[in-house]
Amino acid sequence: MANPLLKEDVFQKTSDIQGSVVYSERRTTMTVSGTINKSIILLLLLGASAAFAWANPAIAQVLMFPALIIGFILAMVSIFKQNLSGILAPIYAVCEGIVLGAISLYFNSAYPGIVVNAVFLTIGVLFCMLAAYRAGLLRATPRFRKVLILAMLGICVFYLINIVMSLFGSPLGYFGSNSQGAFLINLIIVAIAALNFIIDFDMIEQGAHYGAPKYMEWYCAFALLITLVWLYLEILRMLARKR
Repeated sequence: MANPLLKEDVFQKTSDIQGSVVYSERRTTMTVSGTINKSIILLLLLGASAAFAWANPAIAQVLMFPALIIGFILAMVSIFKQNLSGILAPIYAVCEGIVLGAISLYFNSAYPGIVVNAVFLTIGVLFCMLAAYRAGLLRATPRFRKVLILAMLGICVFYLINIVMSLFGSPLGYFGSNSQGAFLINLIIVAIAALNFIIDFDMIEQGAHYGAPKYMEWYCAFALLITLVWLYLEILRMLARKR
């Protein structure tokens, strides 16, 4: 889902905690390179647990829902306890990897080869957004943020409505529909998820610029991983509809 973790007030809170103390040493403050390193670690953990789930379908089916619940709880706790991100983020990555591995198995059994395509498309979108951000083609202006936040709130409501519809077996539900309308909505959500990277990149730079505490590297890497997972799931669903 959308990334609720990276917000400007997060860095405001951390600067309030620091008070008048100025951290000038790289070992005590957040850096962009440090956040990249933490992101790579989380991706490796996610990939390893996803590979384990992929290689052990029976175990993945048993662990999927407990991992999903634990991952959701960790995400909620991290919103309020950013200083625990160094512990929570790796656990979340492992749990999310198990969930993604199980979901990917299901889709790949129905549409062979779809997972490989979804992975490469997700990585491609990530690097395209990073290139656009670095080139200044897309910037996280106040208006951009407002529009994107409203769009993500709308998607949250849309998800909730469709989850309820799916529980009652409605053929009009987004998650179970293969109509052209559902595919178009899916494509729009993929675009919004991709644009969310721009806010993520901007907030990481802001955190490094304002000298946020070192643990914010884990927090920002954690938040970036959430966006990446959301994008992958929507791309996977979109390719399945196209098949």
